[in-house]
Amino acid sequence: MLVYISLFPPPLFPHLSLAMRPSDGPGGDGRRRVVLFPLPYQGHINPMLRLAAALHARGLAITVVHTETRAPDRQKLPGDFDLVTIRDGVAPELAESDDVAPFVLALNRSCAAPFRDYLAGARDVACVVADVDWFAPLGVARELGVKALPLMTSSAAKFRVYMAFPLLEEKGYLPIRESNLDTKVKELPPLLVRDMHHEKDEARYRAYAHLLSNMVSGVRQSSGLILNTLDAIEENGIANIYKDISIPVFAIGPLHILSPSVDSSLLLQDRSCLQWLDAQPPGSVIYVSLGSLMSIDAHELTEIAWGLVASRRPFLWVIRPGLVRGREVSELSIELQEEIRDRGRMVSWAPQQEVLKHPAVGAFLTHCGWNSTLESILEGVPMICRPLGGDQLCNARYVCEVWKVGFRMVEAENQLTRGDVQVAIEKMMGQKEGDEIRERMRDLRDAAAKCTSKGGPTDVSLQRLVGFIVSPYTTGKLAFSTGHRTA
Repeated sequence: MLVYISLFPPPLFPHLSLAMRPSDGPGGDGRRRVVLFPLPYQGHINPMLRLAAALHARGLAITVVHTETRAPDRQKLPGDFDLVTIRDGVAPELAESDDVAPFVLALNRSCAAPFRDYLAGARDVACVVADVDWFAPLGVARELGVKALPLMTSSAAKFRVYMAFPLLEEKGYLPIRESNLDTKVKELPPLLVRDMHHEKDEARYRAYAHLLSNMVSGVRQSSGLILNTLDAIEENGIANIYKDISIPVFAIGPLHILSPSVDSSLLLQDRSCLQWLDAQPPGSVIYVSLGSLMSIDAHELTEIAWGLVASRRPFLWVIRPGLVRGREVSELSIELQEEIRDRGRMVSWAPQQEVLKHPAVGAFLTHCGWNSTLESILEGVPMICRPLGGDQLCNARYVCEVWKVGFRMVEAENQLTRGDVQVAIEKMMGQKEGDEIRERMRDLRDAAAKCTSKGGPTDVSLQRLVGFIVSPYTTGKLAFSTGHRTA
């Protein structure tokens, strides 16, 4: 039995924030400062800014450092957040490509020096919190004697895959071959080889492996690790990460419900869809969104459309710019638009959390990005899974086989047909299997709500994170989790 111990007991006067203490530097305003550095992708910016809001609500001053690429709108951030934009020097065509690893490696090379210049001149900085992908800036913080805390914006299960990458290569699971797609990864149940990262191009695969090596090494050398997850769904995974890296681990997710709202969307939300939902019967609407990053081909867009039409159920569909590979604007045929007119609503981007809260929504056809997965669980909306790549493959396996709160239409590399979409919707909305999934989702939602309530494990872990940030810099093997024992 692994016991998690905190050096910081629950405060005697919980109404007083741990962060409300005189600044150690000259000219301080009574608050220690946290510098947060998100990776410039929507799915990474969202949880980082939520964390910023949660820390600020507990008395810490906030500076958000961001690259020029996809920088958030200053006008949307809280007025007392500082925003520092640094030049990244990365070619726009690389930033716009789907080749993520070379882009992130290039960012680390180009941003280390300007980040060092900023941090060396900053005052009263108690801690740097950066995305796990920012291994170079995290290294800069350590070199300058500032606590470095990486934030894993995806699941504990996915971070365990990152840590195990060399072992997966040694065991022959990776690189992936067509012949071993359905091989069970016995070291990381319930994952199959097909749930790992798919890169057929040798150069791209090596770039990805190089990025993970630097990332995991950087985490191991850092002051601790923040996970955007919660005990209610990943208790064993959190415990296994701590056993492996032997630094404080703070599971404080899902961040979207622990902090005041911050509008961090890089796309303009169409809020009129909420009025459309108001006119729909309870539990009747299929909400469809494949996220902010991955793209599909034009054929799949058409097949999804015909499948939705054939289901004869109301649907709200997010068709964002760039959803179809190679196209800025994704348009449906006139025939399809006519079929959809009275049954569905299409928007370029939606206020997803509010949509999932809406009583009219009965199911979520999703790519299984981690933010979407957490939001769906917390609102109790069952999932129809269409993972496209990256962490979505791992997330979908857990959704379908561990938590059993959704099902997969097809595997990621298979072509989706209109029949797949229609059958999935009918199974979820009108059959016994769908009823059973909804019941399990309600149970999981209730467990997550209990975990994240005031005084629950997530709340306690966040309090301890704040205490750790403002404490004197220390080293050694200290365990921080949700305040109770875990196996």
